[in-house]
Amino acid sequence: MTDLSADSGAPAARDLSDRDRAVLAAVDAGFDRALEDLRALVRIPSVPWDAYDPAHVQASAEAVAALAEGTGVFERVSIERAPIGDSEELGQPAVLAVRPAKAGRPSILLYAHHDVQPWGDEALWRTKPFEPTEIDGRLYGRGASDDKAGVITHIAAIRALAEVADPEVGLALFIEGEEEHGSRSFKSFLQQHAEVLSADLIVVADSDNWSTEIPSLTVALRGNAAFNVTLTTLEHASHSGMFGGAVPDAMMAFSRLAASFWHEDGSVAVAGLTEADLDVPEQTEQHVRTEAGVLDGVELIGSGPVLSRMWAKPSITITGVDAPSVPDASNTILPTVRFRLSARIAPGQSSAEAFAALERHIAEHTPYGARIEYDSVDLGDPFLVDTSGWGATAAKDAMADAWGAAPVEAGIGGSIPFIADLVQQFPAAQILVTGVEDPGTMAHSPNESQHLGVLRKAIGAEALLLARASERRE
Repeated sequence: MTDLSADSGAPAARDLSDRDRAVLAAVDAGFDRALEDLRALVRIPSVPWDAYDPAHVQASAEAVAALAEGTGVFERVSIERAPIGDSEELGQPAVLAVRPAKAGRPSILLYAHHDVQPWGDEALWRTKPFEPTEIDGRLYGRGASDDKAGVITHIAAIRALAEVADPEVGLALFIEGEEEHGSRSFKSFLQQHAEVLSADLIVVADSDNWSTEIPSLTVALRGNAAFNVTLTTLEHASHSGMFGGAVPDAMMAFSRLAASFWHEDGSVAVAGLTEADLDVPEQTEQHVRTEAGVLDGVELIGSGPVLSRMWAKPSITITGVDAPSVPDASNTILPTVRFRLSARIAPGQSSAEAFAALERHIAEHTPYGARIEYDSVDLGDPFLVDTSGWGATAAKDAMADAWGAAPVEAGIGGSIPFIADLVQQFPAAQILVTGVEDPGTMAHSPNESQHLGVLRKAIGAEALLLARASERRE
């Protein structure tokens, strides 16, 4: 059993060295600059999806590259694009900045992403999505937290360290440009730049924290299997009055198939999807209801401890359906329905195994002999962090000192699929998953925001981690 129920044991208050105090003072002195840099990045609508203008993603990459150059730390800063799989198509622009280690110090790879999700219906936003607006200690805007605040955490931490001393730690900064579009060229990018990206410690700044007062080190991530399913029953549409009651409707077949994915209590009913044996922290259902905005009278789904349902068990969501809208509805038996299924996979099960289980379930539960086709399959393996290395200990100590509170080792219900690629490419590296989000961030949703107190403390924790790593010899 993996125990996520206790905090790290790191002291919440310790005597800091003069150097550590100087580093934190540099973080405070540079925070206003970091905030202005974040505002500038948020103003760029860097959505990497095919339907959006790629010039914005390029502009965002150029802005991040300029920030990396401005630290004065890196020997080389470039904007790079890698092929998507075996094709000739290139992925979105990423920023790569490198400097080698000195005097036998460790090398650290710092990852974040500068692309963002689409903003959706602007009427649902309390502020303009790409006009960063500060309200009650939070900065609102698409990407303000996920993950442009992660980018700024790296930049500001490096600046603070460089102001105190010439850092001898090796640094590679990798700021991806298509994380929100499936990291399609990620593996190729790692292979192309393996020599300069190879590191003793990898810090992925794309997760959240327990609260605005208590930090988290993410040690468990669910994987994902997402794909489109096209269900077809007819060669063409037919009049529902003429043939209804005898001819199978694709929407009816879809409805029955969709209902088969869950038990009565909402837990997953797909044979072959496994659960992880994790001992999770206590959390009330009311806390989850409040965070998620669950309406009064609506019941939560699943069984067992609520965090176990979100961290250690699989889930299935139908995230989109292609069918006529209500205004376009006619008296027609539909021949085809297309939908996208998104499954979250518990740690310990491969995404390929989970996808095979989902295929078997669909084959066994599709009614009326309807035909099934798949496309746009995205798979990402789950991940459990090994916290026994020096990197996890140093990170938790740095969090405790910068936040004034011991961090929680936490799981995440979402997925960061590319971490499996990092493990495959750099099997000897220690991987840490940190972040600047908090329960009120609302990443991917209207009114996404970044808590500015969390941002300041996250920068401080990373700056301390880098400073302390600069004193190690590998």
